[in-house]
Amino acid sequence: MLFSHPADFTPVCTTELGRIAVHKNEFCKRNVKICALSCDKLQAHTDWVNDIKSYCRDIPGDFPYPIISDDTREIAVKLDMLDERDRDNEDTAMTVRALYIIDPEKRLRLSMVYPTSTGRNVDEILRVIDSLQLTDRLKVVATPANWVPGDKIMILPTVKDEDLPKLFPKGVDKVSMPSGINYVRTTTDY
Repeated sequence: MLFSHPADFTPVCTTELGRIAVHKNEFCKRNVKICALSCDKLQAHTDWVNDIKSYCRDIPGDFPYPIISDDTREIAVKLDMLDERDRDNEDTAMTVRALYIIDPEKRLRLSMVYPTSTGRNVDEILRVIDSLQLTDRLKVVATPANWVPGDKIMILPTVKDEDLPKLFPKGVDKVSMPSGINYVRTTTDY
């Protein structure tokens, strides 16, 4: 997971980097490596990390992930992480709250961009990672809106009804739809 933030020593960014640090073990359980990117200088990161740890006192031990110093904005430009309004102004261009989930094959699996005024939801990031890992493992399912681990998952319409007992021996729920097309099939057998 690679994510950018607008600037060091800012309040919302402090909470975000702190909450991601607090949840480091949750990312580790999912085998996810974390890396932040900022257009500030390396020394600023070092000083700011002390502030983050002071504000987010529940960060265990040392700060758990690196912050890339991209003070030339070269990486931010290549990865399209700059605010559109100031993109061409080197003095004011800031990175947006971009977040990329990149899989082990180095494919982009998720791209989230939040406005600078809104902090990210770490639980949502973990939820999406859980969904990606589940659907990669089972390949014939998808997760519905607001899904969290343990909730019902959706079986893809490409799966034939006759294959359901073999794939999901603990059962499948079929939902009758007014259209007469029974494409909504769910299960908790995963």
